[in-house]
Amino acid sequence: MLVTGHTGFKGAWLSLWLQRIGANVAGFSLAPATKPSLFELANVARDMRSEIGDVRDLEHLSRFVSDFRPEIIFHLAAQSLVRPSYVDPVETFSTNVIGTVNILEAARQCEFVRAIVNVTTDKCYENLEREEGYREDEPLGGHDPYSSSKGCAELVSSSYRRSFSLRVASARAGNVIGGGDWAEDRLLPDMMRSFVAGESVSIRNPASTRPWQHVLEPLHAYLLLAQKLHDDSAFAEAWNFGPDDSDAKPVNWLADHVCNLWGDSARWSNDAEPNQPHEAGFLRLNCDKAKGQLGWLPRMNIEAALLWTVEWYRNYQNSGDVRAFTEHQISNFESGEDLI
Repeated sequence: MLVTGHTGFKGAWLSLWLQRIGANVAGFSLAPATKPSLFELANVARDMRSEIGDVRDLEHLSRFVSDFRPEIIFHLAAQSLVRPSYVDPVETFSTNVIGTVNILEAARQCEFVRAIVNVTTDKCYENLEREEGYREDEPLGGHDPYSSSKGCAELVSSSYRRSFSLRVASARAGNVIGGGDWAEDRLLPDMMRSFVAGESVSIRNPASTRPWQHVLEPLHAYLLLAQKLHDDSAFAEAWNFGPDDSDAKPVNWLADHVCNLWGDSARWSNDAEPNQPHEAGFLRLNCDKAKGQLGWLPRMNIEAALLWTVEWYRNYQNSGDVRAFTEHQISNFESGEDLI
């Protein structure tokens, strides 16, 4: 198994899970973008082959893929934040579009590759701020450079799939939360940084509604999709993986709930900026296709997802064993313990 972006939040969780199930795992990614990082705290590189590199470097990437000879590739390497995409749109488009082209081209040249899961986002759709969830066959779009770049990555996947019969599926997930995320301009990491420091947190868009889900939910979906795709090219399509509709909550609801879970007088304030960049106000996915054809279902409700997230950061604050606690949560997810 090859994971691009293995030094990032989702990539580190996925790499630990793959190690846990006995896979031969390699990763290709830039160095961790944050300090601290889950990758370093949990020593994710300990039981895998870890290569520091840029997916925009086709020669380096192709050489690594050819040498490692993966059967399955999970492509997670990306510039994954909306607001930074306004600051540096060129980096966002080059990483998310050319990086996708490069991993698919490297895979096309490697006869051992049988399945590629390209992780994009729910934000790849042309968002009309409607109540109904978007289906996989609806128009792609994206207002901001990040969302647009992921729409482009979807088109790249479709082109390689149809032009070269490459077994590539795209996975569109919602707003992911969980322990070990320290990215800037994300709600839960901003809250956890502030609370660990004993400070209040400012929130930009308290009325916005998002499809929140714990990081293990989409990772479970990626693993299931990869297994299906490895055995049958019919699964080389686009797939939505989102929470139940009841778990699409406004930011202020989530902020209040996290403050209550954290305790210690945790608090937040409304810091709406008058001229801030556009961000979607409402977004929901229709996951009927994944439920019907893959047999995938979301397993954890939003209350449990928030509790697991807060417990992870409490363990970190108390200098607990990060790798052991992360693996403990993976084990509980596998067994279905404390998911609701």
